[in-house]
Order: sequence, then C-alpha cells, then structure tokens
Amino acid sequence: MPRKYIDCRDFPSANNCTLAISGSEQEVLDLAVVHATTTHGHQNTPQLREQLRSMLKDETEGRSATASR
Repeated sequence: MPRKYIDCRDFPSANNCTLAISGSEQEVLDLAVVHATTTHGHQNTPQLREQLRSMLKDETEGRSATASR
C-alpha cells in the first residue's frame, strides 16, 4: 500500500504554512484534520475530512527515501 502525503505549501494560506505530513492514508488524514482545525481555524466536519482526503497524494519512492534521511 503506497504511503500518502499532504503538504500545506500546495495550498497557500495567510500564515504561509510549510507543514508536510506523510504516512498511511488514515494517519495523514487524522493529522491533517487536527492541523487544519488548530492551525488554520477550520471546523472538524465530514466535509472537511472529505476535502482533505481528496487532497492526499501518493508518496513517490524518491520522496519517501529523501524524507527518511
């Protein structure tokens, strides 16, 4: 199963957030919800979870190897 990631730099915000999260789909989604609510002020709703899920990307082999160094 491929690892997933989400990177705030792909979605510009007022605070210029640079957080990137990678792991299993569920791990990334759970942490992205926490981050979106605590840092960016979003409400934890089913719509937010679905929006974040649609933004997840597959982590490529090269990206995974670079991140682990």
